[in-house]
Parts: sequence; C-alpha cells; structure tokens
Amino acid sequence: MTDGIRVVIVDDHSIFRSGLRADLDTAVEVVGEAADVPSAIRVIGETQPDVVLLDVHLPGGPSTGPEAAGGEAVIRGSAPTGVRFLALSVSDAAEDVVRVIRAGARGYITKGSSGIEVSKAVQAVAEGDAVFSPRLAGFVLDAFGAVAGETAAVDDELDRLSAREQEVMRLIARGYAYKEVAAELFISIKTVETHVSAVLRKLQLSSRHELTVWASERRLL
Repeated sequence: MTDGIRVVIVDDHSIFRSGLRADLDTAVEVVGEAADVPSAIRVIGETQPDVVLLDVHLPGGPSTGPEAAGGEAVIRGSAPTGVRFLALSVSDAAEDVVRVIRAGARGYITKGSSGIEVSKAVQAVAEGDAVFSPRLAGFVLDAFGAVAGETAAVDDELDRLSAREQEVMRLIARGYAYKEVAAELFISIKTVETHVSAVLRKLQLSSRHELTVWASERRLL
C-alpha cells in the first residue's frame, strides 16, 4: 500500500478546515493547518507536504496591491521544492483565478466542491496535473491562451542549458545560496559557481537578480 498524499490546509476559518479534514478521502493525510500567511509559510516549511490546499483570501499578506488577498504571498514565500498548490476558494472571480495561477498554483476549485471532488483534485495535482472547476477553466484558457506561442520560445532557451544547469538555475533563481545549492544537489560549491557562470552566459544575463526576473517571467520558479 502506498503512503497517503500529505496535505496542508490553509484557510482562515477553523470550522471550514475541520469540515474539510473530515470530508477528505483516507488516502489524503492532513499533516498541518494554517490560518494566515506567516503561519502557512512556516507550516509548509516544517512539514513539506505534497499538496497545499490554499484559500485565495488570507490575512497577513501584503496590505495593498493585487496580492493583498494573501494566497499568492504564501506561494511565493514557500521555499520547499516539489510542493504543489491547489487553490480552494469561495471566490470564482476571474482576477482571483488568474492571479493565483500566475503565482504558481496548479489548480483552482471552488468551495462548493464535495469532499470526494477535492480529494480527486488533490490526487491529480500531486501527480502533476492541472485541475480547475469546470466554469473556471475558461478564465485560464483566456488568460493563458496567448502564452502558447511563448512556450516554444522558453523551451528553446532552456534547451541551451544542460539538465544539471537547469536544476542549478531554478534553485539560484529561487534565492538559494551557493552552499545551499551544493547541499541540495550533492555537488561542490565550485561546481555550482561553474554552472551559474555557464547559465548566465548562455542566457545572456549578467546577475542572479536578472536570472530571478527571467525565471519568474517564464513561470519557471
């Protein structure tokens, strides 16, 4: 028997968290909960779940601007690699859907979904698929349809890098120090420096900051 899918539930309503936990399939193991942006980032870092069920509107995020809802702040502020985010919100507004997907969520479903539907969505996202409530899929297609032509260009840019250089590029772009990259990939710091130099040269960039901007714009973080 395989291990359950490890999940963190992030929502500022404790009653909703309790109800959702009770409704999820037994194959889904809830390893943590959080009610605001700071605690969500902390719990995700401590538990490193497979999937985070994330409400879009959370307290504790940026006080102004489009990220005031907080969900994006959790995604952008969570360091563990391999964690996937599934938005679960009462909102079905196009701007909320598009914004959280741009931040890096793998799917978006509404709170009208049943426990079975949420469990299936969690499993799909854990396996690398994208999941959307039916009426929300159109928002995503409209927002990202124009990106299809850009995908080939990004692939061409990535093809300039070796598999190892791509691994180093993503970690450096996420803010990892050379020492941390070396530990993560089991290579020497000198090798990391060599790979970073090659990445910057091949992508015609001049600094780590430019690399982070480059990767963020192409949603590679």
